[in-house]
Amino acid sequence: MNKSVIEKVTAASLLVALGIIYGDIGTSPLYVMKSIIGTKEISELLVYGGISCVFWTLTFQTTIKYILLTLSADNHGEGGVFSLYALVKRFGKGRLVIPTILGATTLLADGIITPPISVASAVEGIEVVFPHIPTLPIVIVILSGLFFFQRFGTQKVGSFFGPAMVIWFSMLFILGFVQILEHPSILKALNPIYAYELLVEYPHGFWLLGGVFLCTTGAEALYSDLGHCGKKNIRITWIFVKIALVVNYLGQASWLMTQGKLFLEDRNPFYQIMPQWFLFSGIIIATLAAIIASQALISGSYTLINEAVSLNFWPRVAMRNPTNLKGQIYIPSVNTILWVGCILMILYFKNSTHMEAAYGFSITIAMLMTTVLLNYYLIYIKKLNRILIAGIIAVFAVIEIAFFVANIVKIKERWMFLFFELFIFMTMYVWFFSRKINNKFLKFTNLVEHTQQFQELSNDDSIPKYATHLIYLSKADRNYEIEEKILNSIFSKKPKRADVYWFFHINRTNDPFTLNYEVIELLDDKVIKIVLNIGFRIQPKVELYFKKIVQDLVKKKELNLHIRPDGSTKYNAEPDFKFVILEKFLSVENEFTVKDALLLNSYYMLKNCSLSDIRAFGLDKSDVEIEEIPIVYQPIVNLDLERKIQMN
Repeated sequence: MNKSVIEKVTAASLLVALGIIYGDIGTSPLYVMKSIIGTKEISELLVYGGISCVFWTLTFQTTIKYILLTLSADNHGEGGVFSLYALVKRFGKGRLVIPTILGATTLLADGIITPPISVASAVEGIEVVFPHIPTLPIVIVILSGLFFFQRFGTQKVGSFFGPAMVIWFSMLFILGFVQILEHPSILKALNPIYAYELLVEYPHGFWLLGGVFLCTTGAEALYSDLGHCGKKNIRITWIFVKIALVVNYLGQASWLMTQGKLFLEDRNPFYQIMPQWFLFSGIIIATLAAIIASQALISGSYTLINEAVSLNFWPRVAMRNPTNLKGQIYIPSVNTILWVGCILMILYFKNSTHMEAAYGFSITIAMLMTTVLLNYYLIYIKKLNRILIAGIIAVFAVIEIAFFVANIVKIKERWMFLFFELFIFMTMYVWFFSRKINNKFLKFTNLVEHTQQFQELSNDDSIPKYATHLIYLSKADRNYEIEEKILNSIFSKKPKRADVYWFFHINRTNDPFTLNYEVIELLDDKVIKIVLNIGFRIQPKVELYFKKIVQDLVKKKELNLHIRPDGSTKYNAEPDFKFVILEKFLSVENEFTVKDALLLNSYYMLKNCSLSDIRAFGLDKSDVEIEEIPIVYQPIVNLDLERKIQMN
C-alpha cells in the first residue's frame, strides 16, 4: 500500500481509524473497573487509586510508548511485531528471533480470549434487564456467526465500523461526564499520588495491577493495525478516544463513590451508570462494539500469520482474498483454530468475570518483546542518544515487568492456555530454525560455468524434448548462481532437454508491498534467471507472474523470444511451460543427535501437514513435475558391516 495514501488525513480516514484501530482498547471500560473492584469493599483509596493507575497506564503505555514512539517504527506504513523485526533483524545478529517469536505467539494466543471476554461482557448487560436469561448461548451464537462470515470478507460491513465506534465512544463520554457532575471531586484521582498510595498502602494493592493492565491490552493490536490507516490518523483519533475512555472510567468511579461501602458482587459499574430507559440501547451498542473489537483482532491474526509465513516463521497455509481490497485475506485454518479456541474459552470460563482473571498475562509478554525490538530500532535506526534510550527503555521495562509479575498469578487460571501458546511457539521455533539448518546444506554453483552444457543439451536432438520452457524455482539470491541439486536434476539420469531454461528466484523484501522483477540473461535466449522482488505481505502467484513476465518480454521484443517457437501448436494455442519442484525428504542415511532429530523430524512432519509448494506458489498442477530428492544432513560414519567368510 502506498504510504502517502494511508498517511493522508481526511474525515473518511479518521472514521476508518476509529472503526478499525480501537476495537480492543475501546471496549475495555466494559470490564476494567469491575475487575479492579471485584467484591472488595469500596473505599476512596481503592477507587481513586484504581482510576489513577488506569489513567497513568494509558498515558505511559498507550500514549507515550505506542502512540508516540512505537508507531514511528513503521515499515513502509506497516506495523506489528514482524514488521518491526523486519526493520531491525540485521542489527540483532540472530538475538531477536526468540523475542519476535514470543511476541507473535502471545499476541496470537490472546486472540482466543479477547473476542469471548469482549462479547460476554457486553451481552451480560442483558442480565440487568432480564436477571435470569442465559447469556452463554447468545455469546456462542454471536462468536460462531462472526467466524462463519469471515470467509466473505468485511468490505461491506467495514464501512459501518467507523460510525458505530463514533457512537460507542460518544456514549462512553456522555455516560461518564454525567456521573462526574454528580461527584466532581473524582477528578482528583488523576493525581499520580493516589496510584502510589494504592500500590503501597492498600492491602495487596500491587496485585491489583493485574486488573489495571486490562485498560491497555489493545495497545499491541493498535500497533499491528498501523497499515490500515497510518500513524497520523491514529494519533489524531487517539485524542478523542483517550478523552472518552478516561471520562468513562472517571464516571464509573464517581458512581462507585456514591454507593457507600457495599460489595459489588456481580454488578458491573459500566451498566450501572446507564439510565434505566437507555439500558437496552446501551447493551446493543456495547455488543456491536465488542463484535467490531473481535473482528479487528481476527483480521489482525490473519495478517500476523501471513507475515509469519513470508518471513519463514510459520508453515505455508491456504490463504484466500475474499474481497478486492488490497491486504484483506482470509486463512481458513487460522479461522478454525480461533473459533474452536474462543468457544472452548467461553464454555470453560462461563462468564466474563472468570475470564478477566486469565486475561492480560500474554499481552504483558508481547509488550515486553516489543520493548526489546524497539530498543534496537531507537539505537540503530533512529540513532537517538544512548543515555536517553536507556532511560526510556528502563521506564517501560519497569512498568511492564511490574504488570508481568502482577499477572503471574493468572497462570493458574490459564494453565490450559499454556499448551496452546507452547504449540504456537514450538511451531514457529521449529520452522524457523529447521529452515536455517536446511539452508546451511544448500550448495550453490556458478551457472555461467555450465552454459556450454545447457547449449549442447538443448541442441541434442537424440534426447526427447522435456519441455519448451523449463522453469525451476531457485533459492540462490546471486544472479549467476543456482543450487547444485537443480543442476543434477537437469543433467543427471534422464537429461531434461528444453529450448529455454528459466530459473525463478523469489526475493522476499523487508518492504510489505514491493512487487517488481529483474531479468538476467546468462546465455542468449537459452538460460535466463528471473528475480521477483515481492513484499512480505503479498502472496506469491508464481505461474501468473512468470507468464506475465514472458508476455511482456515478447511484447517488447526482448531476448528474441518473439521470434522463437513457444511450444504451442495448431491443436493447442497454450505455450509449453513446465515447472519442476524439487521436494526434499529425510534420507535413512542420516545419523542425528537427539536435538537435531527432534527439530528436523518435527519440521518435516509440519511440512507434510502444510500447504504444498504447488499451492503455496500459485502453480497449476498440470504444469508441474514433482521430483523427490533425499537429504543427508549427518551421514552415518561408522557402519560396522563385515563380510562373513565361508569356510570350506
